[in-house]
Amino acid sequence: MKKLYFILLFITTIVKGQQADILIKNGKIVDGTGNSWLYGDIAVTDGKIMAIGHLENWKATKTIDATGLIVAPGFIDVHTHIENQEKKDPEAKSFIYDGVTTVITGNCGDSHTNIKKYFSFLDSLKTSINVGSFIGHNDVRKAVMGTSNRTPTEAEMQQMEGIVEQAMKDGAVGFSTGLIYIPGTYSKTPEVVRLAKAAAKYHGVYASHIRNEADSVVAAINEALNIGREAHMPVEVSHFKLVGEQNWGRSKETLPLIIKAREEGIDATIDQYPYTASSTTITTMLPSWALADGQDSIKARLQNENSRKRIIAFGIKTLKKRSLEHFSYAVVANYKADTSYNGKSIEEVNQMIGHPHTAEEEMKTVMDIVINGGSSMVFHGMCEEDVQNIMKYPFNMFASDGGIRVIGESVPHPRSYGTNARVLGKYVRELKIIPLEEAIRRMTSLPAQKFQLKNMGLLREGYNADIVLFDEKTVSDIATYDKPHQYSVGFKYVIINGKLTVEDGKHNGTRSGRTIRKG
Repeated sequence: MKKLYFILLFITTIVKGQQADILIKNGKIVDGTGNSWLYGDIAVTDGKIMAIGHLENWKATKTIDATGLIVAPGFIDVHTHIENQEKKDPEAKSFIYDGVTTVITGNCGDSHTNIKKYFSFLDSLKTSINVGSFIGHNDVRKAVMGTSNRTPTEAEMQQMEGIVEQAMKDGAVGFSTGLIYIPGTYSKTPEVVRLAKAAAKYHGVYASHIRNEADSVVAAINEALNIGREAHMPVEVSHFKLVGEQNWGRSKETLPLIIKAREEGIDATIDQYPYTASSTTITTMLPSWALADGQDSIKARLQNENSRKRIIAFGIKTLKKRSLEHFSYAVVANYKADTSYNGKSIEEVNQMIGHPHTAEEEMKTVMDIVINGGSSMVFHGMCEEDVQNIMKYPFNMFASDGGIRVIGESVPHPRSYGTNARVLGKYVRELKIIPLEEAIRRMTSLPAQKFQLKNMGLLREGYNADIVLFDEKTVSDIATYDKPHQYSVGFKYVIINGKLTVEDGKHNGTRSGRTIRKG
């Protein structure tokens, strides 16, 4: 079929007299391999890259003068959470303006369990970006067991295996876990191994938000690697980091675990967002035992005097480990019950509502927020030294861990707007932590190879025409923690599946993305 396709391309070229849909001229081409840039032109026809080189005699419906611009493959964000956000902005501008043309969602164990139905929804909606998905452990477990804190029965295990296998047949790229979240945190390693094996039958990737990213991070990384080893499948350790002041500098201890695994023959890679703050739900501030068996049970525990004392003690212990006196590191991103909390730390919220300025009272405020529906949070807890050290590792991809954002809605982590621009602007251009060509390899061909995304991730003849053009001298992230709703700058043109989507820095409304079905 591939040979026939190129024959047809050749015939079309003759008939049209070297006519393209889009012709990119005079660009500084960085092809995604990690090789040095070169000057040249690119012709795009029928959604594919038709020719690369010096194309003086070519004509096109649309010609782009790329003088002074980098021309690269569209960026692939392998760790996103876009579920239930797609309708808010099908144009996915927070991703598009950051150079992202493809996302993988369903991470951290959270996904749709009916992948076929989800992909059909996306096909009908028509987003601007390409979308692939994992099948997530947490939602599989909820579908069979709810949020019970127990080991599954054999019948339940077989049900869960069946859901995972069907999702893989329907095109999921692999199996993801969020072992810090409910109900994944209640699972034991053998359960995860069995479900990973169900995905491994279809050559899927095992991606994990590991069980602990703080004091027990080494054991948690080793668990993920062991799951990959036993299931005989590639491993992706999600948003690789060290949380808590007491763990700063330990990337020198954790990165060698990945290096050793690769030396043993395990296809182990990691991904990273270039920030010193994370973002997740406020429930992670509570012990997992308090969150089992549904909202009514959670509410009852959080209103029980003895349980509240235990939870407060848990929170105080966390602070002492970090040598902190208050929960100033935990900032509310989106609290629907009272949006005046948004953008304020738990310490600030506690004072705003008139409670005593103590850590004990701040934990009570946390519990009250959970009782009233919970909130998303931004947690400041990593150090810049680790961020840079992890960034230097060659088998590390850049991933936002973000979603589709709508301007003005809540106070989210800025990573949903600026991950790639931040890498290219701050860490490549300003700090020179890694070269430009290497950064682009990590954003393109490395993720395409890892997740077996055929004909993606490189600028090659016959490959999908997902292409970004940006100014390496001005590309920058503008989004900040205080003012996150700001699009990145510097991306002048974005082409997705051969369709011009961003022109002269402006999204033109084109929605030519497609679902990425493995196999």
